[in-house]
Amino acid sequence: MIRKGFFRSFIRSAATQPCVFIWVLILGGMTTFGQPAFAHGNPDGKVLVRVELRDYKGGLKSFQAKALDVAGVDIERKTVDLIVSPGELEWLRQSGFGPVTVTVDRFSSGPDTRYHNPEKVESALKQFAALYPELAQVKSIGKSLQGRDIWAIRMTRNVKVEDPSKPHVFFNAMHHAREVMTSEVALDIIETLLGQYGKDPKITHWLDTYVVDVVPMFNVDGNNLVWSQDSMWRKNARGGYGVDINRNYPYAWNSCNGSSGSRYAQDYHGESAASEPETRVMMDFVRSVRPVMSISYHSYSEIVIYPYGCEGQRTETKAVVEKIGKELASKLKKDDGRGTYTAGTAPELLYSVDGGDIDWLYAVGQVIPFVIEVNASSQGFQPSYSRWRDKTVSGQREGWMYLLSRMDGASLYGQIQDESGAVARDAKIVIRDSQGTFTQTVTVNPTGHFNVILNSGTYQIKVQASGYAAETREMKVGDSRTLFQPQLKKL
Repeated sequence: MIRKGFFRSFIRSAATQPCVFIWVLILGGMTTFGQPAFAHGNPDGKVLVRVELRDYKGGLKSFQAKALDVAGVDIERKTVDLIVSPGELEWLRQSGFGPVTVTVDRFSSGPDTRYHNPEKVESALKQFAALYPELAQVKSIGKSLQGRDIWAIRMTRNVKVEDPSKPHVFFNAMHHAREVMTSEVALDIIETLLGQYGKDPKITHWLDTYVVDVVPMFNVDGNNLVWSQDSMWRKNARGGYGVDINRNYPYAWNSCNGSSGSRYAQDYHGESAASEPETRVMMDFVRSVRPVMSISYHSYSEIVIYPYGCEGQRTETKAVVEKIGKELASKLKKDDGRGTYTAGTAPELLYSVDGGDIDWLYAVGQVIPFVIEVNASSQGFQPSYSRWRDKTVSGQREGWMYLLSRMDGASLYGQIQDESGAVARDAKIVIRDSQGTFTQTVTVNPTGHFNVILNSGTYQIKVQASGYAAETREMKVGDSRTLFQPQLKKL
C-alpha cells in the first residue's frame, strides 16, 4: 500500500538536467487499514520515488528511455512517480540531479484483502448471473498463460436470446496486475446496471437497447502474483519476467519507441506481436462482439486517453473520438475535488505507447475506445479500501454512464439488405461530411448490422457490396440515433 507518510529531500539539478524534487514514499510492512499485512517478496528492494519536473515531457522521455517503471503522474503538479530498484535509485542520484538522502523500505505489504483476487471475481460474476438470470450471462472467454479462465459477463434484457441488432458496449479492467481498484470499478458497473434495471429508467433503457460486456479482471495470472509474490507486479506471468499485455497488441507493435525490448522492463512488449495468450483472447473476444465503444480501466493519474499512442498520429475520425474523450474526462472529478480529469493521446499526456489495446481496438476493431486512469498519485495503485473504494467507484459512474448515454446520441444505425430482404454480405459504408473534412469507412457486421457514432450534421453515405450496385444517399444526422436501411440492387 502507498503510505501517507513520506520523506522529502531537495535536489539541486545540473544545468543540463531538469530541475527536480524527489520524495521516497515509505512502503512498510505494517497492518493495512485494519487488515493483516502479509509477507511479499521484493527481491529488487524497490521503493516508490516521486519526481517533480520543470521539464515534464523531457523528464518523462528520459525515464522511459531508461526503462524506469513509471507508476503514475500528476499533470497539474508536474510530478512523476517511479518504482525503482536500488540500482535505478543510484542512477537518479548520479544523473546530475544532485545529492539525494533517502530512507528505503520495501513493498512488504500487499493490497487490502477486501479487494478482489481472481477467485473472488469469478465468484462475484457467477453470483450476479444467478441473481439476474434474465439479464446476465457469464462465460470464460479464454485461458491465460497459466491456464486460468478469463471471465466476462454479458448484460441485456433477455440475455439468453441472441439479438444481432443490439449494439455492444465493452468495459474491461486490469490489463496491469497491480491496479486493483480497476476491477472494483468494473464490478460496480455490473452491480449498478443489474441492481437498478427496472428501477432507473435510463439503465432500463440501456439494457433493453444495448448489450453491455464487462471483463473485470483481464490479467488474472499477474494479479495472482500480486497476492502471492509481489504487490507491485504489473505484467503477465511469462517466464520469470512477464510481458506487458498492453504493449503486445499487433497494431503499431514495437513501432515508435513506446515499449521496451528488454524482458525485465515493465513495458516489455513480448517476443512478437500478439505473442501472449491473453492478448489473443481479447482480440478474439472483440472480433466476436464488435463493440461500438469501450473503456479500459487503469490506474493511476486521473486522465482519459484516446488513440493513437505514437507521437504525431491522430485518429481518422478525431472530430468524433476526441470530442467524446474530452466530454468523458469532464464528467470525472479528481480525488481532491478540484477540477476534472484531463483528456488527450498518450504522447500528449505521458509518452509514446505502441502495441496498446485502444490503438488496435480503433484501427482494427472499429471501436471508439478510451483508457481511464483512475485515482490520483496520492492514492496510488492500492488505496485504502475503506477510504477510497466506494468513493472511487461512485465517482467513476458519471464516466461510464456518459458513454452509455452517448450511444443514444448522434449516430447512424441499421442493416444492409438487398431487395429480397437477404443480408448483403461484405458490405462497406463510406461516410463523408458535407465539408469534405471527414471520411470514415465502416465494414458492416456479418449480419448486415452497423452502428456508427457521429457528430450531428449532414453526410454523404455510400454503400457498396460485392455483387450489388453501389448506392449513395445524403443523410442528416441529428442529436439522436438515425435509422439508415438501404436495399441494394443486385448486378
